[in-house]
Amino acid sequence: KIFMNTLKYLQSNEFLLDVDLWRLFANLEELNKISLSFLKTFFESVKERVSKSDSPMDFSSILRKFFQGDLCQTHQIYCLNYTSAVFYLENLRQREDFGIYLKQWCEQNEQCKRLHLPELLVAPLHRLTRYPLLLNNIWKRSTDQTEKGFIWALKEKVEKSIRDLEGKVKWLDNFQKFRQLQEVIIWPQVWDRDKRFFVPECLKQSLRENSSENILSSANRLLLHEGRLTLAESTRLLDVYLFLFDDFLLITKIKRNKKKYGGSDTGLIPVCPSLTPELQSFIREGGFCTVLDQPIPLDRLVLKNTDPVHVTVFSLRNAFLIQHENRYRQCIAVFLLQAATETAKKTWMSQIETAISSYTTQRETKKSTAFCFPAESSEI
Repeated sequence: KIFMNTLKYLQSNEFLLDVDLWRLFANLEELNKISLSFLKTFFESVKERVSKSDSPMDFSSILRKFFQGDLCQTHQIYCLNYTSAVFYLENLRQREDFGIYLKQWCEQNEQCKRLHLPELLVAPLHRLTRYPLLLNNIWKRSTDQTEKGFIWALKEKVEKSIRDLEGKVKWLDNFQKFRQLQEVIIWPQVWDRDKRFFVPECLKQSLRENSSENILSSANRLLLHEGRLTLAESTRLLDVYLFLFDDFLLITKIKRNKKKYGGSDTGLIPVCPSLTPELQSFIREGGFCTVLDQPIPLDRLVLKNTDPVHVTVFSLRNAFLIQHENRYRQCIAVFLLQAATETAKKTWMSQIETAISSYTTQRETKKSTAFCFPAESSEI
């Protein structure tokens, strides 16, 4: 509330007017109000029970009022905005005026106890996960069987609500990450990628319309592993950045742009906090990744380790080979990659092998269920 009210005060004096209060704090005021109301009602009931030892402790009415009311719902609204708030905050912190607001106006306040805004924003998420523990402790100490049944059912309902929320938060986080990757990853046209292909100018537009740039638009795709490696070409070593998804591997060339994100010409460009620190830094420097070759489907990918003799003769330290096969099992591309350390190499090979295994299992499962009639949904 210190951070939120201070920002309101500054904006009333025409400072930081472009900062969106909702994007940072969402429904924090409503959340504080209902949480405090629950706390007061709860402890008033306890206090009354202590002062009047003969009166029964009626928790059911309190729990029903709040847990079947707006308590969990207001938490859910806040939690669903949390990832976006962190995303927004990370970029605002690059600004000098916003940094003064954080450090000099808020963080020096004694009530903050030296905590920073990111550490405080996450607190409501932690509180929501503790509600089932509270309900479980009340259930253990309850003696009335009817009350015990009600509290247990309520606890399970809250736990299910949290599980559903976790799925939504992960989906939103993944959506934001892929939206950022769509901006960073550049897909060159086939005639730019390989000079062997000639396309007259009059036909290029029709091919652009069928571009596969939207391959990363699927919200169901997952990014399993990523990182920088070195690609050994015939005459040089090339810095590449690999993206291992749950259905294909993408190899990109690292390109740097002189114009940095956050500059006066480009404005403040948001950088997704769930990306790796290396990629975040790279994006802020104005870098981007150009696709080197077509995506390699995991069922067309062959992974091979290099023999020790190759390390000695060809100086291929921490190297492994990726082979791209077509549907007829013919090799159509080979990539000799080198990692910075042996550990990094083993991690990459392990991640790729696991991804291939999972992808193969999923395909086999889909094939086996394709011949079965799907069960009719009760919700239709």
